[in-house]
Amino acid sequence: MNLIENTPLEGFFDEYGLGFVMVASYFGSGSVFIASSAGVQYGYALLWAVVAAVVLGFIAQYISARCGIFGKPLMTFVHDRLGAPTATAIAVVLSLGCVAGGLELTAAVGKGISVLLGGAGYSVGWMPLAVLCAVVAVVVGILGYDAVEKVMVALMFGLLIAYVVVAGGSSPSVAGMVGGMVPRIPELGALALIAGILGTTALWPNFFLESILVREKGWTDEAALPAMRRDLGMGYAIGGVVTVAIVVATAAVLRPAGITEITTYITPGRALADILGEWALVLFLVGSIVAAFNSIVPIMWTPAYIIPQATGREIDDTDRVFRAIYAVGTAVTGLSPLVSILFGLSVVDMILLFPAVNAVVGLPITTVCLLWAANSSTLLDEYVNGWILNTVGAILVVLSVVLAVSSAQSVVGAITGGGL
Repeated sequence: MNLIENTPLEGFFDEYGLGFVMVASYFGSGSVFIASSAGVQYGYALLWAVVAAVVLGFIAQYISARCGIFGKPLMTFVHDRLGAPTATAIAVVLSLGCVAGGLELTAAVGKGISVLLGGAGYSVGWMPLAVLCAVVAVVVGILGYDAVEKVMVALMFGLLIAYVVVAGGSSPSVAGMVGGMVPRIPELGALALIAGILGTTALWPNFFLESILVREKGWTDEAALPAMRRDLGMGYAIGGVVTVAIVVATAAVLRPAGITEITTYITPGRALADILGEWALVLFLVGSIVAAFNSIVPIMWTPAYIIPQATGREIDDTDRVFRAIYAVGTAVTGLSPLVSILFGLSVVDMILLFPAVNAVVGLPITTVCLLWAANSSTLLDEYVNGWILNTVGAILVVLSVVLAVSSAQSVVGAITGGGL
């Protein structure tokens, strides 16, 4: 029995919630650690990158939602224009990026649980826990969209409260925060972090999912646009505030204490502990574990949708093909211990580097496809992009390509060279 059936809360989820799912999918361990790394390395200097990424991510998902409402899912459009072989090749390349993200997330969950159990007096390595995480994610993911939406929304509000309290209590420099909103690159090494911020905030799998899942909400005509905008606006506002709060808290607490890099899994949690007390490390661990696990599901839904769509097949989350691709892809993410061993990467290395891989590969491809679809009169008729949306879309395309080119060598070098 649904305990919230016919209640105001159920009504809220009937109308909203998709934006929170999209934001919760990007707000995993990568966002927490990348934002923390930005704070300890460069203080408030990269706050502008967080705000820019939130704005670009919101508008890109708004464009993708319009494609789904007035036309077709983004990958279906790619199939119709390029044909099955080329579309399938693109879908497979993009799906490899999803697997890379999943590897990072299972490792983060395994490490978090391992540290949490260690604090309770139990010694369990992160590697078997990462494998177990992938198995559980397979089961949870095939339960469907409604089964995970409410958990993600609750998580977003919980993280918002915790990090905003800490950021406010850390006595941050107002002048530093204002200065951090002025776009600048402190040094060339910051490019990889900027790419990571963009890659974890303007998360390209969400652009495909948004164009697919809008119809799950019943958003199929122009009357749905206000609700869709409010939904995305609320979700991105919360995600952006949380990310800014993490940068501010680590810049105000950890950097003055001499911490200038994220070396261990619990380093970002020190900002919470210094303000709220040692018990807050448990809060950090639980929050990061749940955030990472929740991110696995929507990220790994993406290959399950786009690979069949690239072949010309209509798909939904009850389809056997969807569930098979999701199950296999998610099971592969359980190989994060093997990746760690083969490449000599720590869990923190994977958390910081693998989101940047998606920024280098997946984001440029997806933004080009998205802008192409949004200007197709065959697909959208009178609802093609206007000049404002095209301007922002073009900025996202150029920015993603420039960041990909400028940061690719350092990202790949760090992965193949044994980490940061």
